[in-house]
Amino acid sequence: MSTQQPQQGAGSAPSTDAAPPLSPYAQALGGAVSELHPGLQCYFSEVPDGAVGRGRGTFEVVGTPRRWLWPLLSVLGRWGVLFPVHEVEVPFAVENRRSSTGVLHAVRRFEFRSGSREMTDAVHFRNGRVIDVLGVGGRLRVAFDATVREGALVLSSTSVGLRAGRVRLRIPTAVAPRARVVERFDGVIGRQSVRFTLDAPLLGRIYEYAGSFVYEIEQETPA
Repeated sequence: MSTQQPQQGAGSAPSTDAAPPLSPYAQALGGAVSELHPGLQCYFSEVPDGAVGRGRGTFEVVGTPRRWLWPLLSVLGRWGVLFPVHEVEVPFAVENRRSSTGVLHAVRRFEFRSGSREMTDAVHFRNGRVIDVLGVGGRLRVAFDATVREGALVLSSTSVGLRAGRVRLRIPTAVAPRARVVERFDGVIGRQSVRFTLDAPLLGRIYEYAGSFVYEIEQETPA
């Protein structure tokens, strides 16, 4: 089969066609993005201009039973990162929007027994990794390696940093908590499932959430 491309005429204008922008996840995965389960392609594709990705579901568990960690989690809760809870069957919703710079902004709303709480983050791609900047003011920054395993997306943290005003502090690897996210599609129930775990050296599991949801891209409705 010939691979020769048609040539433009002398007076023709150059093509303005451009490849659609890639999401931070697709950029990090490269060619492996095609290995994701078809049910995950919508979630990890780029959200088009003028659209919003919306998901609704239930977390089977959120938080940690280690109450001595709750004072620290209260601080992270005020930042919109993690929360001082240990609850089951928590309804939640997520909204994803793309900024003009290609950053993916997400808001997750948890319906706890004590009331609604929001977790915010901004995801972008840099140096081959997914960078997740979490919380109001971008207080927490986590770099992830992204891989595909049996159709699921697996994110494994490589570094964790904090922001205090204009100062950015990287937590030394030896003591930094390790975050892991596994997103897969459950064909039996027809829903996307997510599991987030946070483990600290010597302490083990210090936070988690896990559940399932349905997700679709919708046209943004003006307020």
